[in-house]
Amino acid sequence: MTDSIGDLLQKRDFDEPPEVKVIKKFIWDSYGCTCAVKSQQNEIIIQVSGAALAGTLRMRLPELRKLCQTEKRLIIRIN
Repeated sequence: MTDSIGDLLQKRDFDEPPEVKVIKKFIWDSYGCTCAVKSQQNEIIIQVSGAALAGTLRMRLPELRKLCQTEKRLIIRIN
């Protein structure tokens, strides 16, 4: 017996991890820009739209890591 797509989607947890929410809010509040954040087992990848934002954000990574309360490696990528 197969499950319908609706049944499968109801069982799926679509909530973002708390550190992803913190990162998105931090970037929006600080710079007024959106970003894409992907949380993996040992790292968090932050995708931003420009090199200027990436460079500025890189200097604030220790602050961001403390806000997230994580020991995961934070990686910045430019779209």
